[in-house]
Amino acid sequence: MLLFLCSLPLWLGAFFTVLLPTAIAMMGPVVVRKRYPLSVLVKNNEVAGFKFATVGVIYAVILAFAIVSVWEKFSEAELLVLQEAGSSATLYRLSAGADEAAAATRTAVDTYLKTVIEDEWPRMAEGGESRETAKALDDVYTAAMRLGDSKPSAIGVEIMRELGNITQARRGRLHLAMGVVPPALWTMLVFGALLTVGFTYYFGVENLRSQVTMTGGLASIVFLGLFVIVSYDHPFTGEVSVETHPLTAVLRNFHHE
Repeated sequence: MLLFLCSLPLWLGAFFTVLLPTAIAMMGPVVVRKRYPLSVLVKNNEVAGFKFATVGVIYAVILAFAIVSVWEKFSEAELLVLQEAGSSATLYRLSAGADEAAAATRTAVDTYLKTVIEDEWPRMAEGGESRETAKALDDVYTAAMRLGDSKPSAIGVEIMRELGNITQARRGRLHLAMGVVPPALWTMLVFGALLTVGFTYYFGVENLRSQVTMTGGLASIVFLGLFVIVSYDHPFTGEVSVETHPLTAVLRNFHHE
């Protein structure tokens, strides 16, 4: 469900995550007022107000924590892609030369980056990974190890270090592609949102239109926070996603040299 929401265009995701739930929430006070008269609801204002303040503060802290956490994970995904691109460029530089091992290494790195961009990126948008990319990385290891044997030991060590960085960055982005917010936190966020908005139905305000407006304002803020979390929950899915620009730039430089 979350992956589906992330894959939607922003305007459509905002409709399902913010506009539609807010509209439904604004109908709540009207339904409650038809069932319970104002004189009954007014009696709840003092006690319900105290409890609502406690619930609101607790949920605001949880929501803020989730937003900061998901943003940090999104930034981490961007850094992993930059690391993968930088290590690939370094490996290409270390494999400079006209000998067969160096040429094979450059070709393997070139093939790996192409499979990442063309095959693995679309699969990550669905929370998966590419076997072709895994095989291409194996080919890079095979070619780079042969190259390392023909180079001074210091260069060989550096080649293996950059290969390790590429592998680590790939595993990191594949892990983040599956989603960064755990199910337990999502459960708390959703039920907390329903509880926070639902608490407003216990209040009684003489002007029903004002109460509906206040409920709508609160609901829109809560659901906007959830919309931000949904948008960043899968860093490689949807319009708000990590791009392939760093890897594409490295490939472009390879072909220009």
